[in-house]
Amino acid sequence: MKMKKSLLALCLSAGLLASVPGISLADINIVPQDVSAAPSIPESTLQNLVWTPVTQNKLHTTNLATGGQSLGVADIIGPVAAYSVPAGIGELTITLTSVVEKDTVFAPNVLVLDQNLRPAAYFPSSFFAYQEPGVMSDNRLEGTFKLTPALGQQKLYLLVFTTSKDAQQTTKMIDPAKAYAKGNGNAIPDIPDPIASHGTTGTLKLRVKTSSGSSILVGPLFGSSGPDPVTVGNTAAPATAYAAPVAATAAAPVAAPAPAAKKEPVLSDTESYFNQAIKEAVAKGDVDKALKLLDEAERLGSTSARKTFISSVKGKG
Repeated sequence: MKMKKSLLALCLSAGLLASVPGISLADINIVPQDVSAAPSIPESTLQNLVWTPVTQNKLHTTNLATGGQSLGVADIIGPVAAYSVPAGIGELTITLTSVVEKDTVFAPNVLVLDQNLRPAAYFPSSFFAYQEPGVMSDNRLEGTFKLTPALGQQKLYLLVFTTSKDAQQTTKMIDPAKAYAKGNGNAIPDIPDPIASHGTTGTLKLRVKTSSGSSILVGPLFGSSGPDPVTVGNTAAPATAYAAPVAATAAAPVAAPAPAAKKEPVLSDTESYFNQAIKEAVAKGDVDKALKLLDEAERLGSTSARKTFISSVKGKG
């Protein structure tokens, strides 16, 4: 898929990966404006997709198994997600998250298209790095990039997909016990880390923010001298922009809520780590710490942490 510079109308900011400190485009050798590595997708195929409108500053969640679309293009497997983003609101900061579910994760690629569905930028799966779980977040693949639409652009389109090559790879995660110990400054236990296989479906979370009129860059990002924003093509928009079909916004029948997902049992090494830490905390008289360990263990699916805590308090641990 060759990029015709005279036709594209996007400016890309290379100040990327705001959510991944210490990583730059140079580290992962990605040039977003080079779309030659992206799968070749006929324009007619793109026109047949239904594009979901994205509202700025709102989290959009897509379950690809139920809300994805079929593309039928070589090398792209499984359902895809198609988003329509308003372009007349200034610089866009876009964060895409793919959640790890039951040790499986969708490895996303993002193809950015201008208002006439012409490729403008490509972010392969290697751009979306593994992020450790936090208090309010799960294991995930995540990447943040910035796009500055040129004057005259009314919409941008984001196509999210995975490839047959991605599906053959895996992601190494961090064991919850290690993450907890690291976050609390404790000794990190010597236990194996879980591996997430790459699947053809998953849950995506997309958030678009604008920094129009409020974003000021003072000094280099993360201490490195990243390249200046690059203009891709001229800034004059074509006289007639493609009007892509969008997902209906009218009220649709509300499906019955799905039952809450059953929490996966915690790994035995992880459970042993928390049980031992609870015993040690109680033995030292630090009941508050023991309670925190109990809460964290049960959040991860432990079935024995409460019994361990009670027996330890009673002097039977």
